[in-house]
Amino acid sequence: MDSASSTPAETAAWLARNAVDCLPEGGLERRLATGRPLRVKLGIDPTAPDIHLGFTVVLQKLREFQDLGHTAVLIVGDYTARVGDPSGRSTTRPVLDPAQIDANAATFQEQAFKVLDSERIELRFNSEWLDMSMADLFALLRTTTVAQVLERDDFAQRFAAREPISMLELLYPLLQGYDSVAVRADVELGGSDQKFNLLLGRDIQRAYGQPEQVILTVPLLTGTDGQRKMSKSYDNYIGVTEPPQEMYGKTLSIPDSSLQSWYSLLLGSEPPPGVPARDAKRALARALVERFDGADAAERAERAFDQVHIQRGLPEEVPEVHWSGDGSVHLPALLARAFGISTSQARRSLAQGGVRLDGEAITNGSLDLPAADVDGQVLQLGKRRFARVRVR
Repeated sequence: MDSASSTPAETAAWLARNAVDCLPEGGLERRLATGRPLRVKLGIDPTAPDIHLGFTVVLQKLREFQDLGHTAVLIVGDYTARVGDPSGRSTTRPVLDPAQIDANAATFQEQAFKVLDSERIELRFNSEWLDMSMADLFALLRTTTVAQVLERDDFAQRFAAREPISMLELLYPLLQGYDSVAVRADVELGGSDQKFNLLLGRDIQRAYGQPEQVILTVPLLTGTDGQRKMSKSYDNYIGVTEPPQEMYGKTLSIPDSSLQSWYSLLLGSEPPPGVPARDAKRALARALVERFDGADAAERAERAFDQVHIQRGLPEEVPEVHWSGDGSVHLPALLARAFGISTSQARRSLAQGGVRLDGEAITNGSLDLPAADVDGQVLQLGKRRFARVRVR
């Protein structure tokens, strides 16, 4: 898109070409017509340690604004994460440990810069302004009525079903709206499930005497299950920092029905015409791995997948995991060390028969094995994760 030779109407149409909502109608064109760089806001709550492919859809939209010379304002919601976004939730979110939120926030910045231009960004943490006085909080609360907040579908459904709604959850949309006041946003981006929050941000800006932001929402990417939105909560996600072989293999696992939307939302193109779904998935998987890890990594990931799943062999490179003990190996702890999972996840995988040792499934329910039986063997978790055990 060449903004220099395009009219505001053409630029607005291009930016909104794959959006679900761009409101108010004509608002983006009018902002672009001012000729000044717009402040385009995107908030992300660090409730998990990784950004997944679903979130890169809205990150890519923010990158489009960057490439046209506008100011990308990325807000890390280190304060709003302590509340928990209720969007699309049927129950109250569990409270997160502040230390974990801070650790997640540190990794989020690095991962977001895999899509965004780190040289042209204003990075903010909403603890800068949400650690406010009671007087300021009361002023914010006066901007919105209970009836307004209960209009949103998820709250309305939970209220009708007599499901609990915490006061913190009711406060969340106001806090997100105040973010727009704090950074003086011209445009706010979000997934289509964020429409209520983004519109409320306009009301809050108006209450504080600011021009109301334009909102632009993008479609939600379905997860690897092909049914629900991609989410850590549903365990149907692909993280942008996952090993190339994991990203490649997980992409091949998506149902054929997801190909159209994955190509459109992640690559901005159509699936190759006349190509079988299996080959279209392989091309998609290569493109995604190449985007985040480079062409060489994509080639190695494809070769490793074929070697394991077609030729039924081991990957060319199997990392080692070391164990020191008293003659026995505790499998949940070994799996946690080898694959970066929790011991509770490891126990579930063992119980479900999802762990193999030298190609044989561990099905006897044993959590401890003699060290001599494990040393030098290849430990396998699921279909794509391998580690060779070395006992000291």
